Amino acid sequence: MKDKRTSEKKSILYKALSIATALLLWQLVALLVDSDILLVGPWQVLKRLFFIWREDGFLTAVGFSLLHIFGGFLLGIVLGLILACLAARYKAVKIFLWPYMASIKSVPVASFVVICLVWLSPARLSVFISFLIVLPIMYQNTLTAIEGLDRSLTDLAKLEKLSYPRALKEIFLPSIAPQIKSSASLCAGIAWKAGIAAEVIGTPHFSIGRKLYLAKTYLATDDLLAWTVIVVLVSILFEKFFVLVIGKILGESD
Repeated sequence: MKDKRTSEKKSILYKALSIATALLLWQLVALLVDSDILLVGPWQVLKRLFFIWREDGFLTAVGFSLLHIFGGFLLGIVLGLILACLAARYKAVKIFLWPYMASIKSVPVASFVVICLVWLSPARLSVFISFLIVLPIMYQNTLTAIEGLDRSLTDLAKLEKLSYPRALKEIFLPSIAPQIKSSASLCAGIAWKAGIAAEVIGTPHFSIGRKLYLAKTYLATDDLLAWTVIVVLVSILFEKFFVLVIGKILGESD
């Protein structure tokens, strides 16, 4: 136990040193560039962060982006799980879905955003793009996990004469809980990044993406970097929160 605590303290210390080193390098590069338009230092970004959260529209922008991206993320998780379970049970479903999932995974996010702007309003864009990015990842990872289950579990379900929905609930899904949690963690980060990218291109009102776009347009590099830091922080919280929620739903204690 003592060795474990010592190891954790060392890990925290090393991470702190790593962050300090990165900030120092950032400041040195900013001094060498010597142009606030091209690059500002971490202290200037920190000062901007101190004021930016108190400005009108800050909470509205963060709330708008969170709500829309969460909607797409949740829809992609749920539908991905359902379709994976159906594909594992019925081969025809798996064959039918293959070209769609393969296409979604192959097409760049920027292409989807531009195409979807023809059909959707900018305000709905981040919802759909987040959904579109999450769906194939959750589907494929869940399907692979179910198909890779130990044969004895399938035999147990047959022996107990369980219906497929009941076998899923009581045997299959609990057995692949770690894979589902890992996939959800991956999807949360990707959904947030893709959703923000969609907002930058679509520039819906009252969104983080629009704030980033305007900062770039007006060459406000301190604003641009400050909002980027906010995106990173919210992304981390977004991922940690939903991994915790999914872990609770799956009955995991960690």
